[in-house]
Amino acid sequence: MKATLAELKKGQTAIITELNIDAVPLKLLEMGCLPGNTVELLQVAPMGDPIYINVNESHVAIRMETAAQIEVDILTDSH
Repeated sequence: MKATLAELKKGQTAIITELNIDAVPLKLLEMGCLPGNTVELLQVAPMGDPIYINVNESHVAIRMETAAQIEVDILTDSH
């Protein structure tokens, strides 16, 4: 199922398939937010932004605006 990282629900995992290189900060790329890597949505802030993800064994908080630029294939349903 094609989606963006912003559409994941808490507990879902996905594989990054594509991203907008101009919209994703270099720091995220360096931490492993790259096509082919698995990402899991760990938590969503109370107001819905930012989200807290696990990618490449790193826990990272990213803005929904950035997450919407990262396409994923969803692997699992939320718990």
